Amino acid sequence: MQSLQEQIKIHEQEINAFTPADAGELETYRIKYLGTKGIVKAIFGEMKHVPAEQKKEAGQLLNAFKQLAESKYEDHKHLQDGGKKTGPAIDISLPATQLPLGTRHPIRMVENEIVSIFEKIGFSVATGPEIEDDWHNFTSLNMPENHTARDMQDTFYVSQNPDWVLRTHTSSVQARILESQPLPVRVICPGRVYRNETISARAHCFFHQCEGLYVDKDVSFADLKQTLYYFVTEMFGADTKVRFRPSYFPFTEPSAEMDISCTVCGGKGCSLCKHTGWVEILGCGMVHPNMLRNFGIDPEVYTGFAFGMGVERITQIKYQVNDLRLYSQNDVRFLKQFQSI
Repeated sequence: MQSLQEQIKIHEQEINAFTPADAGELETYRIKYLGTKGIVKAIFGEMKHVPAEQKKEAGQLLNAFKQLAESKYEDHKHLQDGGKKTGPAIDISLPATQLPLGTRHPIRMVENEIVSIFEKIGFSVATGPEIEDDWHNFTSLNMPENHTARDMQDTFYVSQNPDWVLRTHTSSVQARILESQPLPVRVICPGRVYRNETISARAHCFFHQCEGLYVDKDVSFADLKQTLYYFVTEMFGADTKVRFRPSYFPFTEPSAEMDISCTVCGGKGCSLCKHTGWVEILGCGMVHPNMLRNFGIDPEVYTGFAFGMGVERITQIKYQVNDLRLYSQNDVRFLKQFQSI
């Protein structure tokens, strides 16, 4: 043990005093001390001659010696690379690299804004399944089998069961609310819907809707109009003009479509409004008595109104997007334009 300690002490003094001038001297040092026939390995071989009771102490000395020899080599290893230290130069005082940030999709942003506006006047959010049965998607909404109103919507049917469809409107959520919740109800129903249409700049096989429903005693068409006036003011500004045109929907009577003055040309006429000065944004009306009866609601006691709008349409008007296909192409050049909005 005494002889081993003396050997290690001598070699430690040599290592501490050694300072290589170039890569050649460093390589000579590596071979001498750390090579397969080097001093470190040779001294470790002396462990077999150390008494058992001294092996722990001797092992600690050997490990310390090995670490010293390796650290001397590592400290001067840069000489092998032309004298320059390798690896990234890290300056912790520099600001971090700015990572690119994502943003909410414009459809989701507008949908959230629509929902927020109606939540302020007492509407709660309701959702439902995107695969619906015939009752909730058609029949309960005053569209029984062979009703001509079904031709207004090109439907995706589930091949395994023709009674199931990809919902064509979020009115199906209203049907589920009326059958499951006590009156009065006042809900806004956002969600994705599907129709078998040719994809173009003005149409897509899937899109998003926000539909509203309010059923209570003494609900009138005036309540509907004031609710929608409030929505237009909050979404498009107080100077936006509104008009209602008579229309037809099987689940409302009377029914109307609502137009607003074009937000691009201010009503003077442009390509967005087809030079009419007006842009249609939603359909609405008083809930049809037959629909109320389908859910056991007496239309002589309760009345209500409903409305529905396409979120893509509102987004198109608000941000002047001229092609519906842009919303689903995931083109970062398009999406990052909404990052600061």
